[in-house]
Amino acid sequence: MSEKQNYKIKKHIAVLSRQEGRGSNWNMELNLVSWYNKDAKFDIREWAPDHGRCGKGITLTHQQALDLRDALNEFFGR
Repeated sequence: MSEKQNYKIKKHIAVLSRQEGRGSNWNMELNLVSWYNKDAKFDIREWAPDHGRCGKGITLTHQQALDLRDALNEFFGR
């Protein structure tokens, strides 16, 4: 990421996994993030502990998140 922060974490939802060891303590997180002052979207990516840096990830609209939920429920038989 550039030095200029072009995102704002609007709501932290969950830590999906923790990366520990080898000098890395970044977490894979699910958050609602506003990128470039646009509407917040569901966002899955790795974040540094202070949220000052992040890795590549994916963003989903509300509808895409609902569709993913339904697909996973069907896959897992719920």
